[in-house]
Amino acid sequence: MMKLAFFFLKICAKLPYRVRYGIAVILGWLAYYLVTPRRKVGETNLRLCFPEKDETWRCHLLKQHFRHMALMILDYGICWYGSDQQLKNAVRYQDKHYLDDALNNGEKVILLYPHFTCLEMGVGALNQDVPFISIYSHQKNKELDEQLLRGRQRFNNTFLIGRTESLRTIIKQIKISDAPFLYLPDQDFGAKDSVFAPFFGVPTATITGLSRIAKLTQASVIPMIPKRQPDGSIIMQFYPKWLDFPSQDLLADATRMNQFIEQRIREVPEQYYWLHKRFKTRPEGEPSVY
Repeated sequence: MMKLAFFFLKICAKLPYRVRYGIAVILGWLAYYLVTPRRKVGETNLRLCFPEKDETWRCHLLKQHFRHMALMILDYGICWYGSDQQLKNAVRYQDKHYLDDALNNGEKVILLYPHFTCLEMGVGALNQDVPFISIYSHQKNKELDEQLLRGRQRFNNTFLIGRTESLRTIIKQIKISDAPFLYLPDQDFGAKDSVFAPFFGVPTATITGLSRIAKLTQASVIPMIPKRQPDGSIIMQFYPKWLDFPSQDLLADATRMNQFIEQRIREVPEQYYWLHKRFKTRPEGEPSVY
């Protein structure tokens, strides 16, 4: 089954964007109505994050999101099987000098990279020019796991650390390497090492790793956000490095991170990953929202 799926992605990588978009419309529509558990997660997340919007608006947004999720899956075909130039041509940089200047100054860098739907294409293109240190979660399906690993290491320019490894392993690798650390902290990893920081006004279990790693490595935090454009191209936008970070207050730092991510989400809400149970861990005494 996996081999058939990989073959389908390889074929899709050769198709023009308008055709891939048409396929994504169909796949997104089917997934919206057939993958009920994930749709319900998305509905709950949007209801919590956009209570001021009506049900019609949230429903329309979620349908758009399923379309972008389908595009994200089709993007794997280009990331895995497309030519180097095809991948590079799909992504344009905006304000990349923020990253270049920090690296040229010899700074350690943490790239804050939240879960937007074209994240694979964004880092796939950037990895041709910039090495990464990154965390990898092994997949249960062996074939998928092997293919994802090949894709992530396509340019022999990424040092992967298993999610089960200790913080010490991450710190050590950042200290001995000139490569930026690619960090995606905006998911629910449970209460351990987390604080409840507001995210769209909802107390949300937020891991404090960004503060801890930045402090232990003296690294600059530079956010980058990939945004898909109407023509299918992707703009990877870089932001100035954060000043006065980390502070002495883990909750304040987590709140700052969540607020930044929230601001970016409001710019392209359909492109954020809404199907994850972001609010699964609740403060003591609060019932589950899912």
